[in-house]
Amino acid sequence: MKVFYKLATVALFSSIMIACGGEAKKEKTAATEEKAEETTEVKSEPQKLDIIAGESKVNWSGSVIGVYEHSGTVDVKEGYLMVNNGQITEGEFVADLTTMVATDDNYNPEEGKTADKLIEHLSSGDFFQVDSFPEATFVVKSHNAEAKTLTGELTIRGNTNEETVENVMINMEEGTASGELVVDRKEYDVAFTHPAKDVVIKDEMNLSVMLKM
Repeated sequence: MKVFYKLATVALFSSIMIACGGEAKKEKTAATEEKAEETTEVKSEPQKLDIIAGESKVNWSGSVIGVYEHSGTVDVKEGYLMVNNGQITEGEFVADLTTMVATDDNYNPEEGKTADKLIEHLSSGDFFQVDSFPEATFVVKSHNAEAKTLTGELTIRGNTNEETVENVMINMEEGTASGELVVDRKEYDVAFTHPAKDVVIKDEMNLSVMLKM
């Protein structure tokens, strides 16, 4: 009887040890696998993308309230974007205002109103004073991935203000980035007013940025 009792005790103790050992082994295996997954996980590194000058532009538009709208483009001459996990985290670009052209059809050549005349006027001291300030720059300061916005500093005619770019989109496969912003021209000393009191030039300028990288 005592022998049987001892054998039973040994068997029970062995079963407990085996069970505990099995659980410990399972826990160790699970921990090892989890650690292995963490180790093999590839961490994304920020990527610097240079902007392609000949293929990047800023589309612009402005209007005389209730009369007509003018629109056109300006070439982006240089810049870069830092991208991490598909999001623009920093960057800057420079627009060459000497490349400004008009693309709309709201002109009357018979009255001397042409696209060339418009660009000449926009380039003068009444507007952008391109001979003294041939470049406009935008420097990214922060981003909001959820809202798809970028906040940065826009400099035009020597004046710098904080602006927000909306609807920011980036396509890594195509190498493109885009966004839109509306700025108050008078905050940049683009303050020309029409001599005719009943003709009002809208203060808001609409800009659409299209970058190729």
